[in-house]
Amino acid sequence: MKKLVQGLLDFQRHSLPAYRSTFARLAHGQAPDCLFIGCADSRVVPNLFASTNPGDLFVMRNVGNMVPPSDAAGLSLSDRSEAAALEFALLTLPVKDIVVCGHSGCGAMKAILSGYNDQKTPNLSSWLDVGRPALAAFERGGKIGEGLAPYDRLSQYSVLQQMENLKTYPLVRDRLAAGTVRLHGWWFDIGQARVHAYRPSLERFTPIDELEGERMLKELERPSGVEEASTSAA
Repeated sequence: MKKLVQGLLDFQRHSLPAYRSTFARLAHGQAPDCLFIGCADSRVVPNLFASTNPGDLFVMRNVGNMVPPSDAAGLSLSDRSEAAALEFALLTLPVKDIVVCGHSGCGAMKAILSGYNDQKTPNLSSWLDVGRPALAAFERGGKIGEGLAPYDRLSQYSVLQQMENLKTYPLVRDRLAAGTVRLHGWWFDIGQARVHAYRPSLERFTPIDELEGERMLKELERPSGVEEASTSAA
């Protein structure tokens, strides 16, 4: 807590002048064009590794960066918080891209892999059930994350599963069909401080280096509907 308070004071003394006009503008409203779904893990800081400013990202974080699927009417089959953030992002904000970002060494993935179910943590145990379909996909076998530790492979499978879960929401499905929203699967390697993006054509996550970054930027400039094929790895 001391570091938090000292950081606030440091921001006010040294950084605030450079951001004063930004926050003055943001006081009138926000207009992020990306919904970033990430893990609550303290080591995953999207504004840092993506060099974004206040107002750039609408961020939804939870244990394991998961999104429960919905029923046919669009009602979440589990916790409603994620669905609420999704509805707000797509119906209230100018969001055109949704990023699901997993990461290495994820405690949630390790717990799912171990079959965690502790009566002392009923809410956590219930929440981890959202990750079971990803575990089933992982156990069926495939190329995703070859060479990585099992929990890191599961983390990558989970990113793809959450993208499929997002498609169960009519709001997302309709916008995907209309080409007004895009889904992206990312995975953050904490040790290397490098983000990987899923390439459906390669069936793997690829480090976003200069070459890959340029390719992605060109792809984003294409008309909607001509991106790489399905994200599913199930």
